[in-house]
Formats: sequence, C-alpha cells, structure tokens
Amino acid sequence: MADKKQIKLGMFLRPAGHHLAAWRHPNAQADAGVNIARFVEVAKIAERGCFDMLFSADSATANSVFDENGLRRMAYVAWIEPFTLLAALASVTQHIGLVCTASTTFEEPFSLARKFASLDHVSHGRAGWNLVTSGNHTAALNFSRDEHMAKDQRYIRAREFAEVVMGLWDSWDDDAFERNRESGIFFDPKKMHTLNHVGDHFKVKGPLNVARSPQGRPVLVQAGASDDGKQLAAETAEVVFTATPTIEEGRAFYSDLKSRMAAFGRAPDELKIMPGFFVTVGDTQAEAHEKREFLQRLIHPEVGIALLSQRMGLDLSDFDVDGPLPEVPQDKVISSRVTLLVDMARRENMTIHQLYTQIAGGRGHYDICGTPEHIADVMQEWFETGAADGFNVMPPVFPDSLSDFVDKVVPELQRRGLYRTRYEGTTLRENLGLSRPASRYV
Repeated sequence: MADKKQIKLGMFLRPAGHHLAAWRHPNAQADAGVNIARFVEVAKIAERGCFDMLFSADSATANSVFDENGLRRMAYVAWIEPFTLLAALASVTQHIGLVCTASTTFEEPFSLARKFASLDHVSHGRAGWNLVTSGNHTAALNFSRDEHMAKDQRYIRAREFAEVVMGLWDSWDDDAFERNRESGIFFDPKKMHTLNHVGDHFKVKGPLNVARSPQGRPVLVQAGASDDGKQLAAETAEVVFTATPTIEEGRAFYSDLKSRMAAFGRAPDELKIMPGFFVTVGDTQAEAHEKREFLQRLIHPEVGIALLSQRMGLDLSDFDVDGPLPEVPQDKVISSRVTLLVDMARRENMTIHQLYTQIAGGRGHYDICGTPEHIADVMQEWFETGAADGFNVMPPVFPDSLSDFVDKVVPELQRRGLYRTRYEGTTLRENLGLSRPASRYV
C-alpha cells in the first residue's frame, strides 16, 4: 500500500457514454449496449488507467418515462444485463474491480448472495455488489406488483436483506474444504454454518452452496442519498456513490455520512465516498467546451423532457419547455434526487429546457469541463478538503472520453502523488484499502 492517502477511482460504465445523446456521436458505438467487444475495449482502457473498479448500474424496466415519443429516442431501454456482463469482463481483465447493481426489492437474498460470491471466485476477488432498493415505479409492474413498495418499507426490507446476504457469505470457514482424496473427506462439517434466519421479510435456512469468497465477502456498495439511504450506508456500506453537484454539498454529505458510522462501531476509513464526476477533457478550455456543446446539440427535445420527467416522477410534456419548472410534489420513490434537481432549478432560475440540458450528461452529478490541469485541481480540492475519498468517473462518450481521462488527467494526478501508478493488491478490497472481514463464526 502507498504510504500517502490517494484518490480512488470508479469508472461508471454505460454503453455509448454518459451523455444523453452519446449514442448519436459519430465516434460512439450506436449498438454498444449489445456489443461485447466495445465493453471489453472500455474495460481494458479503464484498467490501463489503474481504476479501482468498473461500476455498472441497472434498471429492472425499459419503460421508465411518461412520454412514448421520448422513449423511442433513448439508447438505454435495452442492454446486456450487468451481472452477466461483468462475469464476461472478469476473464479479459486482471486487476480492476467489478461492481454492479442488484435490487433488494426484486431479488431474493440467497440467489443474490450465491451470484456475487461466485463472481468473486471467478474474478479472483474483484467483485462488489451495489445495493439498491430501486427507484423506477414501472419496475414493480415487471414483478407481479401493481405499484412500487413505499420507500420506508423498501429500506426496512433492504436492511434485513443485507443482513441475510452477509450471513450467507459467512456460511463456510476459509479452510472448510479439505478435499482429501486419501480420507475421502471433502469438507469439515464443523466449519459449515447454517444461518437459520427468520425475519419480517425473509426466512432463509442456508448454508450458501458457494465456498467463502476470496475477499471474505464482496465489497458492499450503495448510492442512497436520502436519510434512510445514509443510515443504511453508515451501517453496512464500504463504498458510497453519490450525486453532489457542488463541493459544499459534497463536504456536507461526506461529513454527515462519516459521522453516522460511529453509532455502528465503524471507523470513517471503513467507508469510501466517491461522488460522480461527469468529466469532459480538452487540451484547452475552449476545446473541452466545444466537445460538450457538440453533444448538447445532439439532444432531441423529446428525449430531454422524457429524461427530466422520469427523474422528477412527473410528466412535464404538457408544460412550456421555455418556462419555469412547475411545482413538483414530494415523490415518495426518488425524493432525494428530486429535491436535488428542484433546488438546482430554483437556485439558478432555470427553465425546463435549461434543466434537462444541464442534467443531460451528469444527471445531477458534478459536471466539470476543462483541461487536465483544471480537472486535477478540482479533484484535488474535493479530495483534500473532505468532500470525497475518490470519484466515480462518468465519461460523456465511450471510448474517446475515457481515453482522454486516462491519457491526460491520470498522469497529472500521478505527478501530484495523488493517484497510484500501479495496482497495490490483487483484490478490490486491497486496492481500495479495505480490510478483509473476518467471519462472524471465527
């Protein structure tokens, strides 16, 4: 491990890129969502840049917008299921962590625990689970439900879900499997542990039918920004991805979340906070802005309104696009992100058009556009003044924007001693500076 504390980096994976119109860019791959060769290329570029992890988000619905006209122009209605994708990428990468989303609302603890423990074995200790409760109301309709579970109930279920999964990951001691051909003994029964969980939401006997994983358990990641989300993260998470559009909000979130950990007997360094950074790199400021404006011109208004409506949980198609944002009812499904966007619109007196243009790339995350030196300056300030332990980088267009970051920003961070020049360990935990958890039974 490096003696000096260094920035951690996640690479937020999307098929064509993070900008809403990325798939229309001439250098993007329009079919990137089903093009495994492009995903492999992107993963290898990120690993060349010594990123800690790839992070693949997910949704259990294709139809997450109100307006079908907007839906038909969206590139992310269908793409390779992330867990399958990461299992494939495990075989063509060696060092980079592999993290994807799975929902506690629509999954079962046993099957999820089994899948992620298996991915940890397949990748030799590079797996991570991004725990979400799911925010899209239309997802419930795909799982035999008429409506989405209320937010407070989703988090109660999620807490028990995480407890069961972590218990199942401790089903076997590290040395439980003797596999002794001479004696014919395959495992030591004293080193197998049956969970026998009975709770309000789950009844799970166990044990898990996967051996204890190389990391002890996969890294647990979360992205909730509401009070419920922060409480769950303080109790269970090891990495938090968050959307903080200003450094002041970043510092406030960082301080709040870290201060909650003591109540659960946890030290602040046991959790890495990594806000999303939507980054456009240019050799000059003018070049960076031109790259950004080129993408902005590719946004069709139907897509912009559809995106904003989906984020708000409110159909905005009948409102004047050049008028102010209407009053937005408190949304019980995605309230923390709604509040963030409404506050931004009110603070900066934005029209609907200006707001959807603003979030077309970063979707409420920090949006930075400039030279490698300027971007490194900002990242250093966030890192050194208590706003971040690292960043979840969101390139506008793959692979060009990621290559720009790896070839230009990463060397600048390395020159300043803020970022690794090689991987420190062999597992995701080791590279993040997280300890390997002991089994509850040892």
